[in-house]
Amino acid sequence: MHSDSITPMRVYKINNKKDSLLLRTKSTYIKPDLKDPVLQRFVKRLYATVRDSISMGVGIAAPQVGVLKNIIWVQRFDKPDMPFEVYLNPKITKYSKKTQKVKEGCLSIPNRSDTLSSRSLTISLEYDTMEGVHITDTVEGFTSVIFQHEIDHLHGILYLDHLQKEIKEVSNSN
Repeated sequence: MHSDSITPMRVYKINNKKDSLLLRTKSTYIKPDLKDPVLQRFVKRLYATVRDSISMGVGIAAPQVGVLKNIIWVQRFDKPDMPFEVYLNPKITKYSKKTQKVKEGCLSIPNRSDTLSSRSLTISLEYDTMEGVHITDTVEGFTSVIFQHEIDHLHGILYLDHLQKEIKEVSNSN
């Protein structure tokens, strides 16, 4: 986290054993501090990584670049101009019972995407801004899927875990 450049970082992949172990590890609290130059630089480099021409993702979590801190970037498709926004210590406080079927991919799972039907349509969440302001929000649709996916990363959970659970539930009901 100490480089001066705002260059993209290497994305950790599940097909690398060491990377995979880190991706399965729970992240920890990060103290919001707009004046912390290390945090500022890291957040900028994390953004550069998700927007890199190789990645072109809609969200990223700090563990995907090897940093076990509760930091995510999410593209807000529910806002005008669909901005990317950074969230510190995000936590989902409520999941709707109503779910949505959506195709998901992951920067850490190369060349693969799968359809999941278990993501909640609407979620309530709370998070900290870089300035240390604590905010609560309600998000729905595709943006809620991005939040659920990225917050899962902070808990060492990959979307494939949800897929395996769905497959198990379908086979158990037959």
